[in-house]
Amino acid sequence: MEKILDIIDILSYEKGIPSQTTLEIVKNLIIKTAKQEIGEDIDYSVEEDEKERTLKLIHNLTICEDSSPNLESNPHNTIAISKAKEMDPSLNIGDMIKSELSLENMSRSALNRIFQDLEFHLQRTMEDLLFKSFKEKLGKIVNGVVLEIDKNENTYVEIDDIRAILPLKNRIKGESFQVGDSMIAILKHVKMDRSGIHIELSRTTPRLLEELLALEVPEIKDGEVQIYKTARIPGDRSKVAVYTQNPKIDPIGSTVGVKGVRINAVGKQLNNENIDCIEYSEVPEIFITRALAPASIISVQIKTIENQASQEKNQEMPKRHSNKLAIIKLMSDQKSKAIGKNGVNIRLASMLTEHEIEIEEIKREDNEEISNAPKEQKLGVDALQSLFKK
Repeated sequence: MEKILDIIDILSYEKGIPSQTTLEIVKNLIIKTAKQEIGEDIDYSVEEDEKERTLKLIHNLTICEDSSPNLESNPHNTIAISKAKEMDPSLNIGDMIKSELSLENMSRSALNRIFQDLEFHLQRTMEDLLFKSFKEKLGKIVNGVVLEIDKNENTYVEIDDIRAILPLKNRIKGESFQVGDSMIAILKHVKMDRSGIHIELSRTTPRLLEELLALEVPEIKDGEVQIYKTARIPGDRSKVAVYTQNPKIDPIGSTVGVKGVRINAVGKQLNNENIDCIEYSEVPEIFITRALAPASIISVQIKTIENQASQEKNQEMPKRHSNKLAIIKLMSDQKSKAIGKNGVNIRLASMLTEHEIEIEEIKREDNEEISNAPKEQKLGVDALQSLFKK
């Protein structure tokens, strides 16, 4: 076992394991083997000899009174005070005598077993450390290289020497990868079983958009601008609601960047996804109005859906995802803008604001009351001014 501490340092460096962790594994394996080879009931410990760069197997003997029952119940690990005094007069009851046992007394097969077990335990320790590090990265961006694309179009990616999978369902529609391509994705799920570590990635989660914005926008990374919520239809369009407590900062301008350079850089990494940036408001009516941009909204009425159960019983009606309903009134020429191509705009607005949205269309010819309102206000002001003139 000469120079074993040097061997431990080399192994730790090669495996990427803390040296102290490897040392504890070796100590435990020596004690385990000693129990098998020398005796099960002996109190062992392993100590380091830094000068000789070796490990010493120690037999611990506790000093007891000559009449102590421990001498009979635990004879392998106790010694009477009278015998201890013969060895060293300065010893007292309760002290411990440490007697070194020679590792050379172990059989060669026992020593080989230590090294075999060491390899197994180091591998498990590496996996445990990797698993812990991946658990800490859940919901965060990871980088990897594409290794393979199978017949079902699942993409396999190498991340820190671990093979991860990006299922087809988690891939942005329309994007494709080649072996050797670099990829960024969100670490969505990680688990470990007997076969090793299993990692699932995603490029469709709204979390990816938020993490990319934090990388691209210093104000978001520093917490000056905060993301309230994001909604995505991956590869098509997204909406992100931002806000700030700092009156000197424009949350929209900071996020979008000069001439859209920041938001466009993020969209490019998402297969050219279009990203709308709006300012969050605690007032639902204002927030919903902003979320439905570029449509111009006349009014927003918020209702609570109480008859949820009866609606879900009706199989012809789609199941609602919120118990809050926003009834939107707008002019007929704004309806297509509010809905968006293939209903994308209204779907994203609904996801972002967590309101079901219904549109009530107002035609021009039926809107005399609304169109006359500014005129009546003007007449009222003119009448008031005429009073002062008199």
